[in-house]
Amino acid sequence: MNNESQNFDDAFIDAADAFEREDYETAYKLFLPLAEQGHAGAQYYLGLMYVEGWGVPQDYKKALKWTRLSAENGFAFAQYNLGQMSKDGQGVPQDDEEAVRWLRLAAEQGFANAQSNLGVMYANGQGVPQNDEEAVKWYRLSAEQGYAQAQYNLGLMYANGQGVPQDDEEAVRWYRLAVEQGFADAQSNLGLMFQKGRGVPQDDGEAFRWYLLAAEQGYAQAQQNIGVMYHKGQGVPQDDEEAFRWYLLAAEQGFANAQYNLGVMYYKGQGVSQDYTEVVKWLRLAAEQGNAEAQYNLGVMYHNGDGVPQDYTEVVKWYRLSAEQGNAEAQHNLDLLSKKKGFWGRVKDFFN
Repeated sequence: MNNESQNFDDAFIDAADAFEREDYETAYKLFLPLAEQGHAGAQYYLGLMYVEGWGVPQDYKKALKWTRLSAENGFAFAQYNLGQMSKDGQGVPQDDEEAVRWLRLAAEQGFANAQSNLGVMYANGQGVPQNDEEAVKWYRLSAEQGYAQAQYNLGLMYANGQGVPQDDEEAVRWYRLAVEQGFADAQSNLGLMFQKGRGVPQDDGEAFRWYLLAAEQGYAQAQQNIGVMYHKGQGVPQDDEEAFRWYLLAAEQGFANAQYNLGVMYYKGQGVSQDYTEVVKWLRLAAEQGNAEAQYNLGVMYHNGDGVPQDYTEVVKWYRLSAEQGNAEAQHNLDLLSKKKGFWGRVKDFFN
């Protein structure tokens, strides 16, 4: 190695050290001349700094310039970032095919994040024809490098029999590898496997344990599941106040099932004082997300004038939305309403 190359590498190391210390002003001054001389790593870091606004004003145009130069020089991290920018339409027009092109280049260099995201593109048919087998291929390559998201995704493919023969034990194996890294999605799904006895012996206590780990990380599905377990006394002593607490955490994140369950708790006065205004509030939030039960029950609230003024137009609106999703009670009540005979006496307490 000649002295010029040595100095070039030393300057990059000094710049990277400054970046890691979050001394972005120094990092920028050191990266810039290297990037202008074609150093792919320095170009990548400059792109990253402009994306995030670290030490420089946020500027997606400049971020794209430096990221593209680095990617064209074969730098896998930049290829991955350029793929993500194309996927998200960040600084460039949104273009799934372009995203796939750059993700593939990074993935073929063994970059685990890119392999995992390329798998997602195949799974969803974004920028490529939908292909579960290809999704599994890329998830596996990433998962075998220890990338938790890919391990979780591969577990999900085995659980659902997508791109591979359905195999609950394999699903559990990959979920376990992801949960060892604290991956909340996998913790929640491992809890589900224990709750249903899929690939493991059925065990509500173990289900609760894994749900709780995910729920404590703020994972809404797990918070909802914890609420259900407290509500029903599955794996834990029955406790309406705890059920309400966990439903509320999930509902505040916009999780429709938890919003519906909160409406039930407020209607029945379970774990909280009965409050029809709160019932309507939470049912509406869930109904607007397409929850059929919430839509039906919101229609009943409008029929009874509980928590809202009685409004037949709203009754029909919410029944119809629920009925279109196959809710039998909503279909029946709509039929009775259309006949205008015996309708009002037919509507029952919807939470019985």
